[in-house]
Amino acid sequence: MKKVRNTLYVTIEGAWVHKDGETVTIHKDNRKIGQFPIHQIGELVCFGYGINISPQLVEHCATEKVTVSYIDGKGQFLARLQGPVQGNVLLRRAQYRDADNPERTLMLAKCCVAAKIQNQRTVLLRHLRNHPDGEGESEIRTALAAMENSLNSARNCSDLGILRGIEGAAAEEYFAVFDYMVLLPGPDFRFHSRSRRPPMDRINALLSYAYSILALDMRSALEAVGLDPYVGYLHAERPGRPSLALDLMEEFRAPIADRLVLSLVNMRQVAASGFKIKPSGEVEMDDETRKALLAAWQKRKREEIYHPFFEENMETGIVYISQARLLARYFRGELDFYPAFIWR
Repeated sequence: MKKVRNTLYVTIEGAWVHKDGETVTIHKDNRKIGQFPIHQIGELVCFGYGINISPQLVEHCATEKVTVSYIDGKGQFLARLQGPVQGNVLLRRAQYRDADNPERTLMLAKCCVAAKIQNQRTVLLRHLRNHPDGEGESEIRTALAAMENSLNSARNCSDLGILRGIEGAAAEEYFAVFDYMVLLPGPDFRFHSRSRRPPMDRINALLSYAYSILALDMRSALEAVGLDPYVGYLHAERPGRPSLALDLMEEFRAPIADRLVLSLVNMRQVAASGFKIKPSGEVEMDDETRKALLAAWQKRKREEIYHPFFEENMETGIVYISQARLLARYFRGELDFYPAFIWR
């Protein structure tokens, strides 16, 4: 089975990243921080500011189709370096035609929304199964019933604007009971509602960062199969916004990003002291917390997960690419619908 190459996350501001023989080496203040086999690296992501990459390493990355992404300390995308794009022009033309077809656009958007809601419900159901006497059981079951209604409405929706409203309503129900899945006592990791820009509590800071990394992975998967990540269907197109990557990541938010954040918190792999609270109330992770999240993310990408369409286990990172390939088959007309990923 094909294996996913590693993503190298560089989080040390002021680091010097360069090619040293067949390795990528990282220095800071003339001290070696780390060294990694270059052939195992499929993407390089720099978090923070002042990270310098040698021209020789940039040339290698361009030649070997290794993308280099720059993300600020809050997890917001800044820039991306990559070599020549070798997408299939016929595939992209089919993608663009679908984007101009309201019926096809709605069909794909419904698949994304339905899978997102279904996977959110599965996360809640699994929590109830694992914690039958846990707090908030009645509230979670009420949310599940409402989300099931949203799921049915999404499947039968005939208007894209209404579909987006259904997706938003289901997300509100889901996050209204999200705090019950946080098992740590005390106020440090309490979650009241989803706050994005800026995140106003520790859970939101973790979620926003995880979603940013997930969006990067989705963009890479789409580019790997020759699709244009900027032409979206559920998400409106905006200059510089990878709308299709945001569409594709909807089905993975709950089973991948949300569960990872909950695991980090509930297993005490991150501490309340690892966050900075600004006078405005904005919450940011410190370097050690960010490293813990990135290490857990890389580990999760290499863990196997069951793919219901192919009926086999595969690495999570491979699932991303598999979904991008299924999407490409849908655009080519080889599939009657896009089989979004349903977590079980």
